[in-house]
Amino acid sequence: MQLVYPMGGCQVVMIDKRAVLFGQPPEVIKSLVRNGIFQLDTLVLRDSRECSDVLLNNLEFPLYHFLFISKGLQEGRRLRLVGYRAQVEQALEVLRLTLLGPTREELTGWGTEPEQREEWLNAQKFFALKAQSGEVLRVRDFFDIYLLDDGPVDVDGATIVSVGWDRYSVSHDGESIAVDLSEPSEIMPPYPLHPDQTPHASMTFGIDILGGASGFSSEEASTGMILNFNGNLMLIDCIPFVDQHLWARGLSKNQVSTVLLTHLHDDHCNMFPMMLAPRRIELLSTREVYEMLLIKLSMALGWQRSAVAECFEFVELVVGETLSYFGLEIETHVTVHSIPTIGVTFSLNHLGRKHTICVAGDNQSFNEIAQMRAQGLLRESTETNLRRLYRAEFDLLVADGGMGVIHGDPADALGSRAEKIVFVHVDRLPEQFTSTFSLASAGKRYAIVEGEGDLLTIRATEFFQANFSAPVPRRWLNALLTDKRILRFNRDDVILKQGDTTRGNVYLVLFGDCDVIAHDGESGHVVGTREAGDFLGEMAVVTGAHSRNASVVARTPVMLCEFSEETFHAFVRSEGLVPGLRSRWQLRDRLARAPALQALTTAVIERLCDVADEFELAPGTGFATEPGFWYLIVDGVAQAAGIDLSSADEGGELPFGALGWQQLTSADGCRIARLRTARACELSSEAPQLGYRLRRYRQATQEAAQCEWLL
Repeated sequence: MQLVYPMGGCQVVMIDKRAVLFGQPPEVIKSLVRNGIFQLDTLVLRDSRECSDVLLNNLEFPLYHFLFISKGLQEGRRLRLVGYRAQVEQALEVLRLTLLGPTREELTGWGTEPEQREEWLNAQKFFALKAQSGEVLRVRDFFDIYLLDDGPVDVDGATIVSVGWDRYSVSHDGESIAVDLSEPSEIMPPYPLHPDQTPHASMTFGIDILGGASGFSSEEASTGMILNFNGNLMLIDCIPFVDQHLWARGLSKNQVSTVLLTHLHDDHCNMFPMMLAPRRIELLSTREVYEMLLIKLSMALGWQRSAVAECFEFVELVVGETLSYFGLEIETHVTVHSIPTIGVTFSLNHLGRKHTICVAGDNQSFNEIAQMRAQGLLRESTETNLRRLYRAEFDLLVADGGMGVIHGDPADALGSRAEKIVFVHVDRLPEQFTSTFSLASAGKRYAIVEGEGDLLTIRATEFFQANFSAPVPRRWLNALLTDKRILRFNRDDVILKQGDTTRGNVYLVLFGDCDVIAHDGESGHVVGTREAGDFLGEMAVVTGAHSRNASVVARTPVMLCEFSEETFHAFVRSEGLVPGLRSRWQLRDRLARAPALQALTTAVIERLCDVADEFELAPGTGFATEPGFWYLIVDGVAQAAGIDLSSADEGGELPFGALGWQQLTSADGCRIARLRTARACELSSEAPQLGYRLRRYRQATQEAAQCEWLL
């Protein structure tokens, strides 16, 4: 036996040529391919559901790999699946949706129009894998299942034992190997990201490509894009490792306001990172895709549907209708795919001219669509509309060129009148198309309408207003923005240097992410982050400090808006904001150290500060909680019933948790932050990251019975 480490979040035990995979982070198949592992035999579900902000039990592509690359389907073998019963059942439910699609009963319950319902059911059956009898294979037909609930399991001569949380032992032929996944690990994409080094200019209307390859490509990300429109950013599908792909393009998740989801397959729908967004994400899709998403995330996390739904503001797209969306027109169409899938056409008017981008969506080739039509499986209107889209005049057509069993053929677009045609879902275009079409790949940009300088002013105004609880008076905005300057920094550039004196400027991050690094004389430590929408150097204005207490380094390409420190100081002084800002920013730093809140971004901590207050207890002073409040010790120590308390011990009515301490006595003096529990819960639905982090913290520190959002 041999232990292999293909990527973070998983390990592989090789038994002869058989691969036993412990943990299935996103795109793990690409990692196995890069490590020369092709004979996938067994999947072991980890105890942890997520790590490093990605879900860990993603079985869709490991199953595809087993069936088609490891030749499991051809040889009549089954994939071994090992885990505890609840996780196994929930993982199979996700596969049921992604492989077979929703049932008739589900579509009916979601209000799907009858003709559309029948067409989707027909297509699902047409594409489904079938037994020799012609009967559709169920998801369970692909697996031999071994449950750890009753102890060790024997998998074809190999004994697998769970010996602790995320820890296992594998024995075979007198040999034993320990698999230890209990320590958190950084999980990164298993292929090169090719990050941008300098920030891009804004586009008024256009597409940034995050990835354009198939789900099996070991060199490139799966298919995902960002639509730029009027200074806004919309994700078109949410590919695996979306955070890292945004960073590679010099963008922050805080800049993304919307996700448009075309369908549920793993290479398009890894939506978990958006549950960690600092603000609620608007999700655009059809009712069917949205309901499927909630089931997928609920099963993957083991959480109730309602806790998942909190993270998204659903905006329904209706097939055949046009949605007016903040100056953007969105027309939705259905495609022919193995599960319900849509494509969209975006239209935007600029200086009297209408510009259009069509994202066709995952789609079958027209030859096969014609065959399905001949069998009565599709409506004539579906085929006619798809052919129309492939002939229409668009500024940009993004089409499926995957040439696979459930993907399109580049030849279908030979008659297109689109000005630019770009293919996704394909690693390489056939030679006959290379001088006719373009191939999408990470980092490419398709600007239909170039950006204007006023987009940066709009963005600066929006972010500036968001940093203050009351609207900033127009005349102060005019004074600040008239005296601004736009600065651009490369990846890894030092923006502010620890120990330097202030130079009369305050900065607002417009694009990208920064690390705040404190150096102790021997080494530097990341003590915080700043992302798009956050200020840099603002505390010096309010506290009167004349030197920087930490360095700020660009993690991605960064664009800043520079303001005059003097004008900024005059603004906060004249509006009476100085005392409030000083106490708020000091509280921000103290809250950020509380264990329950440590993983939150600055933007979310700031929102907590808006609804929190703090008070100090003198040494020896007693204190009792009030009903309806949540308390955190943010400085100093105290005692309750003879037990020492610190910042890890929360009091009162905990959001999403049981009661904390009810009375305490300050030892040498301490500071306590107080928030209304109901308001903290409301804020957690406005800032999904807060809701997730708090629930996850409770899940790790409380009995499961106290976590009422768990399935």
